[in-house]
Amino acid sequence: MSRSTALVLRTAQLVVGLFLYGAATALQVRAVVGVSSWTVLTEGLEHVLPWSFGVVTVVSSGVILLLWIPLRQKPGIGTLLNALAIGPSADLVLWLVPTPSELVGRVLLFVAGLALLALATACYIGAGFGTGARDGLMVGVHERFGWPLWLARTVIELTVVGVGWLLGGDVGVGTVVAAFAIGPVVQPLMPLFRRLPWSPGRDGSAPARVAPCDSECPPTATPAPSVEVR
Repeated sequence: MSRSTALVLRTAQLVVGLFLYGAATALQVRAVVGVSSWTVLTEGLEHVLPWSFGVVTVVSSGVILLLWIPLRQKPGIGTLLNALAIGPSADLVLWLVPTPSELVGRVLLFVAGLALLALATACYIGAGFGTGARDGLMVGVHERFGWPLWLARTVIELTVVGVGWLLGGDVGVGTVVAAFAIGPVVQPLMPLFRRLPWSPGRDGSAPARVAPCDSECPPTATPAPSVEVR
């Protein structure tokens, strides 16, 4: 397979993964049993800003990218696609999918969202275009201040959950389940998306140094902190 064809297919994989990521986030929001850390903050901001969930997601990603400047992180095309694609995808699915009236339906919707999130995460990370805005923030704090990755992630995520909860974000059982479950679910899927015919390294290029998944995977699913700038 030529490098140009592989690049096109990798880009398509990235876009599909990001669309599914936004869709999965929307399903968790509609389940109303608690959402993951950064989504708590997005929901909280949605209560105080006259914007949709997706617009808040895009704007907050832009603000986070500004924080990359003093942390000496360098965004690329993949980072920008990450920031721009997830919000509109989430808004579309929020428009299409209502909240189930029964608790059983909401729990099933949350489980479906969690499974889709794991699939989407492995899909877009496997494309090999590097980190998204939120994990770039974590890596930047780690590299700039010398904090261990687990400490940087813990401080950042506890902060965003706390602020989001104070603003009215949905903190619940699902928040805890997402924090502990997504890593082990993503981990076995990663090799599948790194062994596709167009995966980085299989087209004759150097293998990509894949960064952590953006904002949802706990340290158990986080690869080495080296980042391929997108």
